Amino acid sequence: MWTRNTAPQRALPLWPLYAMFAAMPLWWLLGGLYLGWALFGMLLAVVLLTHGKVVWPPGSALWFVLVGLVLISATRLEKASGLLVYGLRLGFVLTAFVVYLYVYTAARQGARWERLFQPVLLYWLGMVALGWVGVLAPRLALTTPVESLLPDGLAGQRMIRAVTHVHSTEFNPTGRNPYFRTAAPYPYTNNWGTGFALLVPCVLAYLSAVRTGPLRRVLVVSLPLALVPAFLTLNRGMFIGLGVGLAYLGLRALLRGDVRLIGTITAGVAVAWVITLVVPVGDMIMNRVENTDSTRDRADLYRQTLDAVLRSPLLGYGAPRSADTTTGAEPLGTQGQVWLTMYSHGVPALLALLALLVVLVRSTAVAVSAAGRWLSVVPVVALALAPFYGFTDMNLSVMFFAIGLAVAAVDGPVNRELPTAASRPSPV
Repeated sequence: MWTRNTAPQRALPLWPLYAMFAAMPLWWLLGGLYLGWALFGMLLAVVLLTHGKVVWPPGSALWFVLVGLVLISATRLEKASGLLVYGLRLGFVLTAFVVYLYVYTAARQGARWERLFQPVLLYWLGMVALGWVGVLAPRLALTTPVESLLPDGLAGQRMIRAVTHVHSTEFNPTGRNPYFRTAAPYPYTNNWGTGFALLVPCVLAYLSAVRTGPLRRVLVVSLPLALVPAFLTLNRGMFIGLGVGLAYLGLRALLRGDVRLIGTITAGVAVAWVITLVVPVGDMIMNRVENTDSTRDRADLYRQTLDAVLRSPLLGYGAPRSADTTTGAEPLGTQGQVWLTMYSHGVPALLALLALLVVLVRSTAVAVSAAGRWLSVVPVVALALAPFYGFTDMNLSVMFFAIGLAVAAVDGPVNRELPTAASRPSPV
């Protein structure tokens, strides 16, 4: 619940959000995107705390519970060396919370909707551009400045190398019929698919609210272009998450008799179907399923993860751990946010995370404009993706950037300085 602050406040500056989200391709190229993301969170926190009273959005109490449980779970780490990876994941969680507070507070203080929304949309454009780098140069891999500066022992760790030695695609040479799958700016293709599923509703929200301007024209072009690298991820979970989100929005539109929104959803699905005539994504996914053991490996990983959680249900193990008996290549507690949270931080932490997302689904469900309704899809997509893909990375910040925009407007009047009448966005 938000608190009205009647004392005069300086408006929160938006440049930290632009430096963080809009400049994402630069940080990726330097190799510091993952390792430096929490530094941006610290910057946002300092600016937020020095610009007056913080306005607490819905779900803040659950956020504190979740962060507290994550912190306590550090006592379960097996080795001191695990603190690095644990700290990296903790940084992503804390940064997402700060992004949520920052965006929400900036909107409540009267930041222009159009300008406040732009950083995450520029992040989308950067992600699509790097996705096309993977399409056109699938073998591209670079030794980055950050990787070169790290000590050999640190740079050689699997996770650190994955996030500092950048590459345009993910390629599994052990597959019987391997594909180059879209990955950049992420180390793994599943992260790209997660980002895509979370950001598509954001783009459609902006297009439904802002009717003119160069950014709108670029975004209109970017949506069909993004489908090619999206299909090349071969992410089944991405299609499930986005499909659940669209079904949720479509059902609500049907119950209200919102013909326009139903038409928009239908048109989007039709465009995606046309793209499949060029990119035979269905055949490629079936081929991958038939020629890899990913489904069997996941099932084995999930079974062993559950067995391990039963031995430490309250606090988990602090971080994923390797297991010699698994047939898959990934450690226990990976391949899904549900499994990562439950294994690393315990069942109570998982319940806190799921409760947070449910609260946000309920909070954003009262949106009345097309833009607000599109943004209300984001926590629904997150819930649908959680069993399959993890999002303790930049995607968690992307998610709560969008949710912060949505709940700020549905919580009460927002005194924004609106653009000109020709491009005036509708209230959420």
